[in-house]
Amino acid sequence: MKRIHVAVGVILDAGQRILVARRAEHLHQGGCWEFPGGKVEPGEDVTVALARELEEELAIVPTATSPLMRIHHDYPDRHVCLDVHRVTDWRGEPRGVEGQPLAWLTAPELAHRRFPEANLPIIRRLGLPPFLIITRALPVDDLEALAGWLDQLAVPARGAWLQLRLPGWSGPAFAEGLKLALGRLGPRGVDVTANAAPEEVRQAGGHALHLTARRLMACQGRPEGFARVGASCHGPEELAHAQALGLDYALLSPVAATRSHPGAVPLGWARFQEWTAGLALPVYALGGLGPEALGSAWAAGAHGVAGITGFRRGE
Repeated sequence: MKRIHVAVGVILDAGQRILVARRAEHLHQGGCWEFPGGKVEPGEDVTVALARELEEELAIVPTATSPLMRIHHDYPDRHVCLDVHRVTDWRGEPRGVEGQPLAWLTAPELAHRRFPEANLPIIRRLGLPPFLIITRALPVDDLEALAGWLDQLAVPARGAWLQLRLPGWSGPAFAEGLKLALGRLGPRGVDVTANAAPEEVRQAGGHALHLTARRLMACQGRPEGFARVGASCHGPEELAHAQALGLDYALLSPVAATRSHPGAVPLGWARFQEWTAGLALPVYALGGLGPEALGSAWAAGAHGVAGITGFRRGE
């Protein structure tokens, strides 16, 4: 089977819109929309190939890129390997050099266009925001304290989720807390993932589940009935299990020193990159990090940053 190695650019403007191009009808997958890029020559560096292809196709020169994901996909007549990079800065104004139509789309708008099958994992990945905010320790069953904490959240412009973590809360109070979080944050575009036992989350009406590392390793299959499932991981074995279960994301920690776990040995970015390299699973970096660490996280191959501090007004 023919094998093709392709460098792909996910070009993001300041408003987080994504640039896509429409393939000519006579090409393979003609008429589909695609993320710009092109073939990598044997022995060629992927970033060099990407820069060449973007200049030839769009008349731009990328000046800030970071790895996003690698995709392997089999078509009936060929195998493609897509090395996908974010492009967040460039010189020049994008235009269709070969006359190809271009469009700037938001992540939700991508789902309404026809893309090659190999591009679909990119679209799913782009639906995940770059920040995951975790609730700090709150008094047990104190809905007023939770409401005050939620109202002080400073949601990053790039978008975020909330992981609702309320250890020790009773079932009824947890259900009310989840309802409160969804009601306060939904209008701000922030979805809520509940960190609790799967049955407790179901009973509370939650649609998204976050597993502790212990619960993750006890699972023999992906928990059913949830639109999104993620997990906390602390090493390669847990990451591999999360990917094998088909989870939607993972957290890997601690990347840096933390006040909450002062005795934990930080991984550092080099080990984070080593442990996550080759995973199709989106991984958020957690531990001693705030929103300002996003650039470093992207450079290490993380999907984004998760944290407790740095996401409230005044922090």
